[in-house]
Order: sequence, then structure tokens, then C-alpha cells
Amino acid sequence: MVHIVGAGPGDPELITIKGQRLLSEADVVIFAGSLVNEEILKFCKPEAEIYNSAQMMFNEIMHVISLAERAGKTTVRLHTGDPSLYGAIQEQMDAMTERGIEFDVTPGVSSFLAAAASLKQEYTLPGISQTVIITRRGGRTPVPDNESLKKLAQHQTTLCIFLSVNLLAEVKQDLLSAGFKSSTPVAVVYKASWPGEEKIIRGRLDTIVNQVKEANIERTAMIVVGHCLNSKQEPYQMSNLYSSKFSHIFRQARF
Repeated sequence: MVHIVGAGPGDPELITIKGQRLLSEADVVIFAGSLVNEEILKFCKPEAEIYNSAQMMFNEIMHVISLAERAGKTTVRLHTGDPSLYGAIQEQMDAMTERGIEFDVTPGVSSFLAAAASLKQEYTLPGISQTVIITRRGGRTPVPDNESLKKLAQHQTTLCIFLSVNLLAEVKQDLLSAGFKSSTPVAVVYKASWPGEEKIIRGRLDTIVNQVKEANIERTAMIVVGHCLNSKQEPYQMSNLYSSKFSHIFRQARF
């Protein structure tokens, strides 16, 4: 059996209880070493075979999994954050299906959620934004033309931009071209939730490139763009959820 497990954003305590249990029971662990905090491997049993997939090709990963299956061993394929986002797991799941290997997926806490926690920020503020777009800028891995950052940004929603901090100057130009003002608030969260390593850079679209350059941040960072970040200056509507004037199935309005 193979368990694809989301390791969470970096803090070892942010793996789910189920994910930690599966990791502690695994005979073989293949972890995404370029992004997963290796401290999380402390949950592995001492005799577990551990492989760093950052140093492996696809066929090598599948070979290790196949060998473990033939030996009756349990494997955990450990991905950063939640494996469904930029985790390259579909090709692995399809290959396991073709080989008749049974697998399941355990979700994890994504870095865009950890970034919100670190920023102490709600992304979906009434009257400001009720939509979050999770995307990336095209680079060595292209994005479909109809999903270009310039096109998506025209919606003026909250944007959580993965895998693009090394292209921040291009991201800035895309957003300006899409209609965002130069004063739009931007936050860059480096290694969100990583104990002792997290950095938060807050700025505006016209300042953030130099700020991030000065902080020497080139990878492993989440870019958050949107007016939700300016909630102290841009009033948002109070939620109806707890309003005394709003009735729902659990509570009647009290005027």
C-alpha cells in the first residue's frame, strides 16, 4: 500500500494526525527533499528506508515503490503542503494504477493557508474580496494562455501566487498591466510556518520587488496580492454570520 501524504507547509507540527501516523508506520518513505522540512522525518521509525526524491528521476521513484510493494512493505510518498497543489502526483497515481498498486491520499495544510496564518489575515473579506485565485506565473513550466497571470489578475480578487518569487519583477508588470494600482498591497511570505526561518515582507506593488531583493529571497515563498491586506485602511463589511440582525437556521435575529 502506498500513502501519498501532505507534509504541511514546514512546521513539523502542522502535518495532520493521520499523516503523522502513516509516516510513523511506513517501511519506506520517499520525501520531496527540495521543499519538505526534514525535521518531519523524526516521526519515521528508525528502521524505515528513506529516499530524497529531489535526487531521483520519475522512473527511479516508481522503481522504489514497486520494489516495496513486491516486498509487502508500506510506502509513504511525502509531499510538501497539500499534494494536490503543484505536487506532480497525478502522474504518480496514474503510474501506480497502471501497475495495479493500491494507494490513497492524505491531504495537508497548504503554504497559501500557512501564509494567511502568518499574516494574521482573512483572504475573503466581505465587500473586499470573496474569491481567492491560486496560481503561478509561467516559467520553465508554462501555464495555459487563458490562465496567464495577466488575464487572471483582471478579476482583481485576492491572489496567492506560488512558485514565482524568482519572477517577481515580471509578476509586478503582469499585475500592473491587468489593472492593479501601484499602491496595491502585497505580502511575500518566505517559508511560511518554518520555525526560525520564516520571513514576512509587506509592501506595495511598486516597492515589493526591491524589498524582496534586499531580503535575498529567491525561492520557497508565497506571494499574496489583494486589498484584503489593507483591511485597516479599506473598511470591509462585517459578516452577517454573527450579526444580531441576521437570521439563519440556528438562530433568529435579535433587533
